[in-house]
Amino acid sequence: MMQISLPLRLQLSLIIVIGAAFLKYHTWSNLLVYGAIALVWIYLLQVPLPKLGGLLGTELIFLSLVALPLGWERASFLLVRSLICLIVMNGFLLTLPPHSLGIALKSLPIPAPLKENLILAGQYLEILLLEVTRMQRSAQLRGLNGTAGWLRYASAAMIGSLYLRTLDRAERVYGAMVARGYNGQLPLDSPLKPKERFILLIAGVIAACLTLSSYLTVICCLLYTSPSPRDRQKS
Repeated sequence: MMQISLPLRLQLSLIIVIGAAFLKYHTWSNLLVYGAIALVWIYLLQVPLPKLGGLLGTELIFLSLVALPLGWERASFLLVRSLICLIVMNGFLLTLPPHSLGIALKSLPIPAPLKENLILAGQYLEILLLEVTRMQRSAQLRGLNGTAGWLRYASAAMIGSLYLRTLDRAERVYGAMVARGYNGQLPLDSPLKPKERFILLIAGVIAACLTLSSYLTVICCLLYTSPSPRDRQKS
């Protein structure tokens, strides 16, 4: 994996996702460029492809249920665009070291209270995922192998147990934070290096050009296909 700092990886991922999300509908050429960028991005991060494929399959099933009622042409573009965004963000999340999401969130240019809430939410989300992993391992030791066995094991009682275990673990984490001097404010300074800022600037300019050009392409097509006043008079 390339030596890219966590804040830079997060901000580059957000630039790609936001740029692709604001693309004009049916501008397939611009979307394919973003798709190529997403593939290069997961190659640079060396994302584990089996895990990425499993996540994408589950997420696309839910997205297809929402998108298909919109019509095939609109749904196809929406699904491909969502696939690109999911590839980028899942690639970032799958390559995060343990307990490092808060470090990446420090660099976001958002107000400090919101940033603190995001960091704490990210920390507790990691706790929840860790407890889910432990319960899955416990189910496998009881002979419930595979997805079907895990779903049978994840009854309402197990979900309640998961909530209680996660809450207890979160309280212990909060107690450890207080013991280490936490007073309601987190050290949020995580400045980027000048080289990293330059990379972000270049990436932002490229994403802005790709997204804005999608709207210009549509406008030019409309102007080209619309009849002129002289043609209207002839007709």
